[in-house]
Amino acid sequence: MLFTRILKPGPPIADKGPVSTLAHPTMNTARPSDAVGPAELDRFSYAERPTPPAPRWEGAESDLRVGRKTTSSRGRGLHGQLVQQLGQMIVSGDLGADRPLVPEEIGQRFEVSRTVVRESLRVLEAKGLVSARPNVGTRVRPVSDWNLLDPDIIEWRAFGPQRDEQRRELFELRWAIEPLAARLAAGHGREDVQQRLTELAEVMGHAAAQGDLVSYGRADLELHALILQMAGNRMLEHLSSIVGCSLQVSGGPATACERPSDSAVSLHVRLVDALGTGDGTAADAAVRALLTVHPEIEHSVPAPREH
Repeated sequence: MLFTRILKPGPPIADKGPVSTLAHPTMNTARPSDAVGPAELDRFSYAERPTPPAPRWEGAESDLRVGRKTTSSRGRGLHGQLVQQLGQMIVSGDLGADRPLVPEEIGQRFEVSRTVVRESLRVLEAKGLVSARPNVGTRVRPVSDWNLLDPDIIEWRAFGPQRDEQRRELFELRWAIEPLAARLAAGHGREDVQQRLTELAEVMGHAAAQGDLVSYGRADLELHALILQMAGNRMLEHLSSIVGCSLQVSGGPATACERPSDSAVSLHVRLVDALGTGDGTAADAAVRALLTVHPEIEHSVPAPREH
């Protein structure tokens, strides 16, 4: 089907009407963490290590949630694909502010039913990207109206023309909330959660030693999400998905907050130890050190900017 084909990276499809359908290969390409299939994951097995075998990331078994995406468009077939395509086009500027979106034209362009178009536009409206009004129709809304904390919008911006700006903003947001979350979480985690944090730090250490970027990134993601959930602040907990997005789009094959290194692993261990002993000051300091562990990444510490 034409709709399926245009979502894959490739040359622009022929124009059929006033709605631009130029896809962005860099945005449509799967993220590094998504691009690894089950067969490739097997390449990172620890089975050949000397006994006892090193731990491996297998997902959390506790009842704590790692991230939340209430308006996510993934995993919903044609509907999800259309949301992704239109969302990317809006965020990239292909469909500028106040641009009319005619459902009939969209349906013809992407060869999908009216129901798929209608439901997709509803999702985009919930994200603040479009508005639908009687006698006016559906139009693209200005950036000031977008829900910039929506995980999908964060990802679309991070892999589009606004890549540098989005990643800077994410870093600054992490700098503002994660040290505080670590301070609040110190000494307040259940025993099983603290044990899970210790396991995750061990996984990261073994993964870094073996160059297992997939296991390292996943363990890193879960560890930081758990800390936000341990803080005892529901608003901070709600931001766990934002931090998760930041870890996944911050660049590099590791899809993590920093490249695997002895220094990064050591700081994660220090963070977990501080959380277990209830040392909020040390936990705060460990997170700040983690966010600046690679100062060559240009944005080490947020500084005032000229506007």
